[in-house]
Amino acid sequence: MRKLVEVEKGTITENQIQFSILANEPFEAVEAAGKMLADSDECAFVYVVDTGTEYIYVHFKQHTWSVLAEALKRTEVPLLQWGEQIMPLSAFQEEMWLLIENIEGNDNYGEVFRTAVEEVFQEALASRS
Repeated sequence: MRKLVEVEKGTITENQIQFSILANEPFEAVEAAGKMLADSDECAFVYVVDTGTEYIYVHFKQHTWSVLAEALKRTEVPLLQWGEQIMPLSAFQEEMWLLIENIEGNDNYGEVFRTAVEEVFQEALASRS
């Protein structure tokens, strides 16, 4: 069984973007796996973290997408805070670009998900053309 947690909020400051999980943190230290996936059924982007004994799937649902879009414009690596643990989301920009460029115009992800991604990431996608 996969362990899923949801990002509650994203915060943007002048020199940092940070996402927060309010669920109980795991007993093990978590490390960024550097991999993002799309979950079109849940209308979410998923970042994979590793505890050393299991993978945990961190869901970025639509209420966090505007912060995800802003993170794509910046050079600094976004952070994920989970309880006392704060980790950089390694390979975040590369993985997000691969996903949103693949989703654009691709109904294999479902029309609802594709349309939502195109709307939120419209400016970012236009800047890459």
